[in-house]
Amino acid sequence: MAGDQKPPSAGGPGDVPSGAGQGWTALSYLIGGMLVWGFIGWLVDRWLDTGGIATGIGIVLGMAGGIILVVRRLGTPT
Repeated sequence: MAGDQKPPSAGGPGDVPSGAGQGWTALSYLIGGMLVWGFIGWLVDRWLDTGGIATGIGIVLGMAGGIILVVRRLGTPT
């Protein structure tokens, strides 16, 4: 019956997305981390004239940070 249906959840900050949502969340964390920290590294390169070293370090740090966020947000794989 229409009255027996459960309303959809509003999606709070602690909810874990399911299915494709987990994949998109993980991908956005990884790409976002690379872009943000890579840009910060690029700014440091421009400031210190280090020839791209800081950009590479920033991208690697962004990937590591993205992986940490994925594990914290979505949990360890089972």
